[in-house]
Amino acid sequence: MKRLLLISLLFFLALTPFLFGQEEATAGDSLSLWGMIKQGGWAMYPLGACSLSMLFLIIHCWRETLLSKFVPAGAISSFEKQLSNGLTQETIQALKQSPTVLSRVMTEALSRAKTPMTDKNREKVEATIVDTLEGEENTISQWINYLNVIAAIAPMIGLLGTVSGMIGAFQSISSQGMGRPELFAGNIGEALITTATGLVIGIPSMVFFFVMRNRLNNAMLATIQTANSMMDYLGGELETFEN
Repeated sequence: MKRLLLISLLFFLALTPFLFGQEEATAGDSLSLWGMIKQGGWAMYPLGACSLSMLFLIIHCWRETLLSKFVPAGAISSFEKQLSNGLTQETIQALKQSPTVLSRVMTEALSRAKTPMTDKNREKVEATIVDTLEGEENTISQWINYLNVIAAIAPMIGLLGTVSGMIGAFQSISSQGMGRPELFAGNIGEALITTATGLVIGIPSMVFFFVMRNRLNNAMLATIQTANSMMDYLGGELETFEN
């Protein structure tokens, strides 16, 4: 987590010389990035926070939805071999050495395979897998949902900046008249820039929200399939409880 925050901060600092280097530009250089940020007014501050949050969430969610975070592919065959030989405790200890979603789910589920309740044993193991998978999915999806929040509020902040800019423009017209358009040109610029900035942040946030949801769904599907496969190898041990 700290590493991701550091990456986001370094990204912002890398842009700082470019942004603030434009501060001494001439008045005719009004289309520079820093010039547009200044013209956008107060709304650019929350929009800037949204953009940094979006960057952090994209990096974090991408890392958390890697398949290697869910299934330890290289160790599955050894887990299945241990289960087929009835070595439940050894499998649990081996799973604890692999910090993945599947390991946490199966560690919790295999602990229920030891209970002597012959008629309910398998049902308890399967129910534990389902419950633990739901908890793991919710833990990851809450971060992905924040991308949807940013996708929703960034355009709204931009719209609020647009309203603020238009109010300032009409106030300038009412006090100075229409004879000097340069007096309210800044307010019109604020209105347009904040709207565009809100959309520039909101659209990628929405796209990455669906990308991350698909990555999470695919990873969860692979985890469920692997867990079911391990349950098949555990079936022989469960049958011994029923005899």
